[in-house]
Amino acid sequence: MDVKQELAGEIDLVTQSILLASSNHDLKALKDLLRDGSANVQDAETGFTPLHAAIAACEDDEELNDQNNMNGKVLDPEEEAAVETVKLLLQNGAIWNDLDKNNETPGCIARRLGLNTLYETMVDAGVRAELLFSKLDEYQPLEDGEDEDEDEDEQQDTQKRDGTEEPTTEPLAEKQHQSEPSIPAAHSDQKDDVTIQKIIDDVSLDNKTYLRSALTFTEDKLLDESANAVMMDWETTIMNRHAEILLPVEGLRALNVGHGMGIVDTAIQSHSPKEHHIIEAHPQVLQQMRDRGWFDKPGVVVHEGRWQDIVPQLVEQGVLFDGIYYDTFAEDYKALRELFSEHVIGLLDPVGGKDGEGGKFSFYNGLGADRQICYDVYTKVSEMDLFEAGFDTGWEDIPVPSNLQDPSNWKDIRRPYWALDKYRLPTCTFIG
Repeated sequence: MDVKQELAGEIDLVTQSILLASSNHDLKALKDLLRDGSANVQDAETGFTPLHAAIAACEDDEELNDQNNMNGKVLDPEEEAAVETVKLLLQNGAIWNDLDKNNETPGCIARRLGLNTLYETMVDAGVRAELLFSKLDEYQPLEDGEDEDEDEDEQQDTQKRDGTEEPTTEPLAEKQHQSEPSIPAAHSDQKDDVTIQKIIDDVSLDNKTYLRSALTFTEDKLLDESANAVMMDWETTIMNRHAEILLPVEGLRALNVGHGMGIVDTAIQSHSPKEHHIIEAHPQVLQQMRDRGWFDKPGVVVHEGRWQDIVPQLVEQGVLFDGIYYDTFAEDYKALRELFSEHVIGLLDPVGGKDGEGGKFSFYNGLGADRQICYDVYTKVSEMDLFEAGFDTGWEDIPVPSNLQDPSNWKDIRRPYWALDKYRLPTCTFIG
């Protein structure tokens, strides 16, 4: 046996020892192993990380699962040991959303097994990770003159989160109708060849590229040049509910950011708004709006361009609204956070709305909608960010069509952007 084979054997032995200790919830052995080992090793056959192993080991405990399904409390010593094992692994840098060979995160396994306490532990870990990356993203990296090898390593670390590539510790940056990350901030201005090729293959990864791309309109969906669904008609029910909440009475002032197929704007019109402003940037959508008479509707004002350019002008002009809705495409969560953190406060009338109770803000909540744990993580992250920006947020669960999981509904579409049973509708009002 040569040195390389001997070293590989030692590494494999350490990996299996860590996975076994995690599966057995053996904290003492695991602490010893993690002094020199990693919490992010994976089993070559199953793709299990130590987090997967620790949670999956609870699968055979029927009594534990029954108790969790009844009240969600930790009543069984075995799950309590699993929770402590998971916490130890997370403290040692375990990645909360690594995928195994079955395309499941550790949290997905916990949810499937009905292990509510473990599931919430993984959700909280995801929230902490996303908030941390959000804060780190606020700082511009210093130019340190390192060679291009480090840049290549950094690019390789930025992977897709939908299972098509190996997940990493990069933050999720979910688009409103997609679940892939947007282009990382470090590469947004100066894109390397790899990033450029990805954008050419999938225009939804870059907003400006999307706005230059060709769209395809059908009766039930709107597709971009890369066959991503920009919008589909199954969303009509939830769009109608958004409009009902934002405009509970007639004669109010509405702003919609992103026209798309016009579903939510049609719903807004049904509430007879006094003013109805629409911001839309894609030339083909704007032409559709002209052809369908939107530019000529009484009280409708169409703003042509990106909201990043138009919204500051509306704020400067002192324009106020009773209801604001946001639903763009090929933009990530960072864009949404920028809107409600920096601009909505200047556009939303604090004494507007019904009976002067204050204006309301909402957005299409498609953040992480291809996986329940990602959706739950971003629900908490967005609620915390909204609170920091000065908003209270209420949530209403709306069932989506039961046949949405049928692959035939996603025919000719690059990837399904919705895989959940319910849509969680946010309503945001000023605190106090």
